[in-house]
Amino acid sequence: MKALLLTEYRKLEPADVPRPVPGPHELLVRVKACGICGSDIHGYDGSTGRRIPPLVMGHEAAGEVAETGPGVSGFSVGDRVTFDSTISCGECWYCQRGQINLCQNRQVLGVSCDEYRRHGAFAEYVLIPQRIAYHLPASLSYEHAALLEAVSVAVHAVNRTPIRMGDTAVVVGSGMIGLLVVQALRHAGCGRIIAIDLDNDRLKLARTLGADVTFNARTENLAEAVAGLTGGRGADVALEAVGATAPIQTAIQVLRRGGALTLVGNLAPRIDLPLQLVVTRELTLYGSCASSNDYPLSIEMMASGKIQVEPLISACAPLADGPQWFERLYAHEAGLMKVILQP
Repeated sequence: MKALLLTEYRKLEPADVPRPVPGPHELLVRVKACGICGSDIHGYDGSTGRRIPPLVMGHEAAGEVAETGPGVSGFSVGDRVTFDSTISCGECWYCQRGQINLCQNRQVLGVSCDEYRRHGAFAEYVLIPQRIAYHLPASLSYEHAALLEAVSVAVHAVNRTPIRMGDTAVVVGSGMIGLLVVQALRHAGCGRIIAIDLDNDRLKLARTLGADVTFNARTENLAEAVAGLTGGRGADVALEAVGATAPIQTAIQVLRRGGALTLVGNLAPRIDLPLQLVVTRELTLYGSCASSNDYPLSIEMMASGKIQVEPLISACAPLADGPQWFERLYAHEAGLMKVILQP
């Protein structure tokens, strides 16, 4: 089968690789669309240490069932499906509690590290266990469904956040996940949603997708601006969707006493945390990793139009054009957000 193979860092090549054969309780999915994730771009140059060549990357995907392995139930050849990027074992202590994103034996599609190598969905076919697959409604195109993995990350983060009806929420970072978080917050009961970013075009899009107020972090005193909208208190909750020192510090500074911060971004392995602000203002910090049983709700929200992904898609292109799109994303080309590859 045809695949896009990372043969060495910064080098992607179309290649012929063996077509997988489904084993017990496995599905072979014919990939119809696969999004290029920001984590793929960071892995492209080896900076994450989790995408070791040779590897077929890709984990944001949708397609149709091409073959079923022994023991599969509930899925048939031709079914339209999407799937989680996290492959949980289904047996460990965390999986038994339903916390599949914390599985102690977890693998991630399109990732290779010291523990495992799991080829992903930048290929004509991808092999997955049936327990991570979900049926797609006919109303969702494959291109839109490929963004369900990202939507589930945003929905999970909002579900982790202790939101009360009418709360003021701040979203720091208006990239892909931040813009999906804005939309998920709109349907979680927030009274006011404030989006913060460095890019005015992204802030404009945030307003289109549900943010009530936007601030550019380059030009505004953010703590004063948010306090001015909240009777001097600050926001009730904040969600940080970048994962670096400056935006995390911003998220902490705009919170009221007793507020809560959910950390979604994961760009930097270490950050400088203003500990005294966290302690003396009694803030609560939540980590949010991937998603956990959030796909059904995410599918419903997309199918009903509560979450829109079309404005986030910059381009759809053949799989063979993947190398040039990776380079353009790697170069941070202005205006590019989500690129969907079609095998």
